[in-house]
Amino acid sequence: MTLVVLDGDSLTLEDVVAVAFGPTRGEPVEVSLAEACRLKVRRAEEAIRAFIARGDVVYGVTTGFGAFKDRIIPPDQVQQLQRNILMSHAVGVGEPLDEPATRAMMVIRANTLAKGHSGIREETLDLLLDMINQRVHPVVPSQGSLGASGDLAPLAHMSLPLIGLGEAVHRGARLPGAQALASAGLSPVTLEAKEGLALTNGTTLMAALGVLTTVQAENLSCVADVAGCLSLEALHGTPKAFDARIHAVRPHPRQVECARFLRRLIEGSTFVRPDDPLNVQDAYTLRCIPQVHGAVRDAIKYARWVLEIELNAATDNPLIFFDEESGQPEVLSGGNFHGEPLAIAMDYLTLALAELGNISERRLTRLTDECSNQETLPAFLIKHGGLNSGFMLVQYTAAALASENKVLAHPASVDTIPTSANTEDHVSMGATAALQARQVAANVERILALELFAAAQGIDFRREVLGDQARLGRGTAPAYRLIREQVPFLSQDAVMYPHVEAIRGLIAGGEIQSAVGAAISSDCLPDA
Repeated sequence: MTLVVLDGDSLTLEDVVAVAFGPTRGEPVEVSLAEACRLKVRRAEEAIRAFIARGDVVYGVTTGFGAFKDRIIPPDQVQQLQRNILMSHAVGVGEPLDEPATRAMMVIRANTLAKGHSGIREETLDLLLDMINQRVHPVVPSQGSLGASGDLAPLAHMSLPLIGLGEAVHRGARLPGAQALASAGLSPVTLEAKEGLALTNGTTLMAALGVLTTVQAENLSCVADVAGCLSLEALHGTPKAFDARIHAVRPHPRQVECARFLRRLIEGSTFVRPDDPLNVQDAYTLRCIPQVHGAVRDAIKYARWVLEIELNAATDNPLIFFDEESGQPEVLSGGNFHGEPLAIAMDYLTLALAELGNISERRLTRLTDECSNQETLPAFLIKHGGLNSGFMLVQYTAAALASENKVLAHPASVDTIPTSANTEDHVSMGATAALQARQVAANVERILALELFAAAQGIDFRREVLGDQARLGRGTAPAYRLIREQVPFLSQDAVMYPHVEAIRGLIAGGEIQSAVGAAISSDCLPDA
């Protein structure tokens, strides 16, 4: 069993992925709260009660929300105020999040609350953890967040089952919130002061989607390097452009590490072209892999850096602090719920992934176009062209996905729209940025599957020429073997989409990355 202990300070992307995907992969996961955090949570809860007892004006505790910040709420209506924020804010629309994204949201929110700045009670936080552990998954519509004040609508939907409302999935059944809790042996809570606001105010959806997409992007970056090298071998390309000396004089760290990784992948290959004074360099899509893929690595690295901070941040409002000397509590209103850091990071990641798809589609085109590949390979990678269309439509599909990515890559973070009677007058659109990044990542995963499908076909045609001398690179060989275990060489037209999906499964499951990494004793994305 995987144990994830939340302390508000040390949650990692890998922890979130383990919680998100563990149950779907048959790996039991248990999430708990560090004992030291319980003291922090209780202290903040006591501070909230003290504020109310003194008659202090505290946003979202003794006042309304948003433009209603000046409306004072009497003490006897504090509980109703917190219940009301969940009900009134749960206006999300669109397809519900999948189980991994929902679980990622839940554990990230729990970790934020565990920091002890939010005023949540232990009882409420424990119920959220119990829901994770008992696999009670709220139904959370994917659309409706502006990314400030955080992901309000999605978080309201996530939180409704805590009070017995909304909907949740348990054991495959979509149930009313109270019924879902009861089926897992759990009971709803009655929210106290600040709790509804603490549950709904923060960057949780965009952080959850950001984590899942960034980890996926790391895998795609590795697979893209493998696909590029297999295409290079199928096209009888030269590895000279990966020479360390070239990259040492333009020392962008991840360009350098990408070139090093490419050299390991094709080490020992007889498919690559030896020195040829009449053909000294290849097209950009082969020659410039380190420059393009290296720049993509930069964007992924930046996204990981932002998320590592965000996972352990207090992102709601207001926040509770304690004087170091007197221990007296103070409440401060600020804007940590604003998703701009994540919005920009996700837009950057989207742009990079779109480029990864663009260059892959262009390599695929070279594999299928006999004019572009100098007749190294038959037209559309098939014998008896004309009767057979071969891989013609494989490239069409990749082109369609690459074009869709260009539309999705429009940065969401440059947009804003005022809300709450112009009180919340600048928003990040971070959830939109994260959703777009996730869709682009899914498209790139399919584009890479299409390139690998075609590259393996090209390798087999080249093998016919090389005969006994045919030897793939140290890293490309295991990738090719994995593909051939799932997908045959096509000597004539056949139904292709199951083959594409099989290769996509190898990518998504991390099998290509694992096999290649084991063969060359190197991580795909070593730290620069």
